[in-house]
Amino acid sequence: MARKQNNKIAIELSAKLSEAREKANLTQAEVAKRTGMDVSYYARIERGEINTSYKKLHKIAEVLKVSIT
Repeated sequence: MARKQNNKIAIELSAKLSEAREKANLTQAEVAKRTGMDVSYYARIERGEINTSYKKLHKIAEVLKVSIT
């Protein structure tokens, strides 16, 4: 049950990140560079393939100018 819940959260986050990035007219590479992440790592977050830390999500939110709450 917990695994399904985590997957659902990752999918929802993925969609929100992608939407916010496109709204900001940024590429995945630009977001990755501005957050100090490797582009492949950021892409995996955006695809919902991996979980990341709150600290990294906070950096992404700052770049995309969105709230994480």
